[in-house]
Amino acid sequence: MRRKSVYRFAIVSVCLIMILAMLGGCKGNSDKPQAENSANSNSKQVTKQNENNVNKISFTPGTYTAESKGKEGSIQIEVTFTEDQLTDIKVLSQGETAGIGDAAIDTLKQQIIDGQTLAVDAVSGASETSAGLLAAVEDAVKQAGGDVAAFKSNVVKKPGEGLTEQLTADVVVVGAGASGVSAAVSAADKGAKVIIIEKTATIGGASNLSWAGKFYNSSASVNEGLKVNVEQEIADWIYNNHWRVDAAAIRQYVTKSGETYDWLADKGYKTMFMNFAGEPLHILPAYDTRQELLRNMLAESVEKNGGQVITETTAKKLITGTNGEVTGVVAEKKDGTTLEVTAKSIIMATGGYAANKEMVKEAFGFEGINGGLGQNIGEGLEMAWAAGAKVPDNFGGQMLHQTLARATGKLKEQYTSFEASYPLMLSYLPNFMNVGPSGARFRDEAATLEAVAAANTSAFNGPYHLVIVSQSQIDALTTQGMNGVKAPGLPGMPPEFYADFQAQFKLDTPWKNAQQVFDSMVENGDGYKGGTIEELAKNAGMDADVLKNAFNKYQEAIRTGVDTEFGKSKAYLQSMGESGSYYAIIAEINNLGSVGGLLVNTDFQVLNDKRVPVPGLFAVGLESEGVLFNDTYVGNGVGIGYSFTSGRLGGERAAAKALAN
Repeated sequence: MRRKSVYRFAIVSVCLIMILAMLGGCKGNSDKPQAENSANSNSKQVTKQNENNVNKISFTPGTYTAESKGKEGSIQIEVTFTEDQLTDIKVLSQGETAGIGDAAIDTLKQQIIDGQTLAVDAVSGASETSAGLLAAVEDAVKQAGGDVAAFKSNVVKKPGEGLTEQLTADVVVVGAGASGVSAAVSAADKGAKVIIIEKTATIGGASNLSWAGKFYNSSASVNEGLKVNVEQEIADWIYNNHWRVDAAAIRQYVTKSGETYDWLADKGYKTMFMNFAGEPLHILPAYDTRQELLRNMLAESVEKNGGQVITETTAKKLITGTNGEVTGVVAEKKDGTTLEVTAKSIIMATGGYAANKEMVKEAFGFEGINGGLGQNIGEGLEMAWAAGAKVPDNFGGQMLHQTLARATGKLKEQYTSFEASYPLMLSYLPNFMNVGPSGARFRDEAATLEAVAAANTSAFNGPYHLVIVSQSQIDALTTQGMNGVKAPGLPGMPPEFYADFQAQFKLDTPWKNAQQVFDSMVENGDGYKGGTIEELAKNAGMDADVLKNAFNKYQEAIRTGVDTEFGKSKAYLQSMGESGSYYAIIAEINNLGSVGGLLVNTDFQVLNDKRVPVPGLFAVGLESEGVLFNDTYVGNGVGIGYSFTSGRLGGERAAAKALAN
């Protein structure tokens, strides 16, 4: 029976080839048996797929399990194959960011199945998650005996390629993070028809990952007895940034941000006030509710007023008129359709360029970790610059705000979260010697007690630094916990870093398995070990003489209680013991986002090289934040507080301009 079907299929295939060669038209015989009609149907499908450059690939039927590393941990999947198709991808486990990573997995799964290909674009904002899923599927293809190269080469034409869609609005917002959503909502509330486009499937951007925002003298803050002296705050801000800031922009944020708290609350996006050592921070809503809250805000204003929210659509360039005015934006939708949106006011809210390693290195010299969003690669800035926007004199600043231990991710696959965080916790304590890549000590380690100081002192001295830990210190941690090394307090890590082991996050909790954890760190390639300081230097690629000299001076400081190099407090100069091995933890700095890139006035109009507004062009959020800082971000909660506030105010001003024309 199988031979008969193959014979019939061959006859039909030859017929089709002859038909195509003659460009003729020949219809199948309706009197043929049903099985032959089915074969004819399949052959037509193969021809169509070949037109789309899809290779037919054979597999060993079955279900195969595969695993690969995503952004937040392992992604484990089951992939099912028939003889000639990948038919299903089932996720068994993953720990990717809710609303971002997990959404990317769902999107890619369907694209892989529909296109029978691995040649799919990484989902914007989830590049590491995308790479992890694709690697796991590739492994499954190999297990099923499939031709990986052929499966990767399959390219299916997007249905919208070659098509153009044109829309008009009063205001178009590019980017749907905190600032973009706020701008769109406030513009719509002023009566403008708004279209907001977002390159990912996610609404909220970095606000979905953030902890708290700073809103000065909000009603909640004042009610709780914390009223900031506005004039003193503004004066100190300007002074601490060496006067190289826009004083009017600072004043506007400090005096208007409190109103943003009430505005957000009225919209249903309620934050919780916290007196954070005298700073007015406002904790954002529960992580898993934020995107829905922002979508509701858009629905109740933008969409209700006749506007649109268009996701998975990437802006490509700004449209300009004969006099240099910006009149719209050209974008590409997920299906390949070119979207042209014309408007009277265009607001850039694309989140900066922190995920563009080359751009960050060139502008700032930073080589650490991008802890922000993967989609923020700077194309919004490039588009604005091409339309006449000025590159600010202080271009390059970054939001360096956390210390990370490279070892954490792999250790979490081997140990409990608490144990896996041992190296990370030590990088936040002042009791340990810190050196740069050369082996030279570079700071008073008390800088680790303040996030911004810790981040910037390290980043100024290379792509990473090393925390030196002795065997006797590990022994003390094992038996007495952090009390054993006389920690002055709990490591000042962000709350989300220890949320899943809060019950153990105490100074007196013994560090069970500490020796094994640190040895695993070394085995995984995320730290170093040496029987002597000289051997440690060799293994870590440091200069032996440089490290030895730094170590001897540090030992002298411990012995005398006087740090003649950096002035470290005697309380933090704890003994490292007289013998035993030494470990070096690789510690890296987390960059939460770039700061600035566009120069704006207090109406959030983008300025050109003559510091005159580019007609029709506005910017809010991180891309406009350079007016607040000299060279880099210094502050707690300002990033999110300013994003919401600049969006609220910028949207109003953009709407006013659009509706006045």
